Amino acid sequence: MKTLTTIACIMISSIIFLSQRAIAMDENLATQWEELTAPNFVKAVTKSGKVCILPLGIVEKHGPHMPLGTDLIDVRAQVLNAVKEEYAVVFPEYYVGQINEARNQPGVISYSPELIWKMLQETCDEISRNGFDKIIFVNGHGGNNDLVKYFCMSQLHEKRNYAIYLFAPKTDPNEHKKVEELMKKIPPSTGEHAGAMETSYMLAVRPDLVKLDDATMQSGADQDRLTNLPDVYTGIWWYAKFPNHYAGEGKYANAELGKALLEEDTKQLVRMIREVKADTKVPELQKQFFDATSHPIETKQ
Repeated sequence: MKTLTTIACIMISSIIFLSQRAIAMDENLATQWEELTAPNFVKAVTKSGKVCILPLGIVEKHGPHMPLGTDLIDVRAQVLNAVKEEYAVVFPEYYVGQINEARNQPGVISYSPELIWKMLQETCDEISRNGFDKIIFVNGHGGNNDLVKYFCMSQLHEKRNYAIYLFAPKTDPNEHKKVEELMKKIPPSTGEHAGAMETSYMLAVRPDLVKLDDATMQSGADQDRLTNLPDVYTGIWWYAKFPNHYAGEGKYANAELGKALLEEDTKQLVRMIREVKADTKVPELQKQFFDATSHPIETKQ
């Protein structure tokens, strides 16, 4: 009897040990898609609640003092910070986006509109094929703003077995206080493309890549060369304003402001990931909508 009891105790202890080991291994799962082994990828899909995040960057000029990959580096830093607090799988580096307005600058990677669209659609399809049913877009490039919104709307054109959620945070007055106070220390209108705010962000994320002394080598002033057309939108608007692909004054940047911006963005994204994981409304409404699109004549009027 003692022998059986001993064996039973050993078996129970072994089960507990293996369970704890499995939990520990799960806790140590990589968050980056490319760093996962194939067996761990399967676990990661489950652990993430089938949520994958696609950080959208670009390769473009950022004034004379910032790296070409600024948007890609910054958005991935934000996302990787957030998934430390709320687990999700992060898609590998993605820089296929809209940047036609900077094709005149060195180092810019500007793909055709057709390829940009096809790459984004097929990337989402591949993410879905690998087990995820919720995809979060976190856009780090201003030139993508209209593209990603239209892309989200276009997903209603045909039935999908996944949903796309675009991170679109609203400013929380309480969370924004620290940033607001730090912004008062720099001149207004200095914080646009490669300006004080974006440069501060990079000083917080990768200070080794910022050449702050070079920030005054070129002008980031608005040239405002289309004043004769106050009621017109034209594709050349950005070049008309900022031919150096630099807007603002990076020289006023500081790491303290960058850290405050990163902290605020991270908090908002963590909250959003949790909301997306808990959401059942979007998949439910998409199914309802797609079912109705097959027989629109039957939609109640």
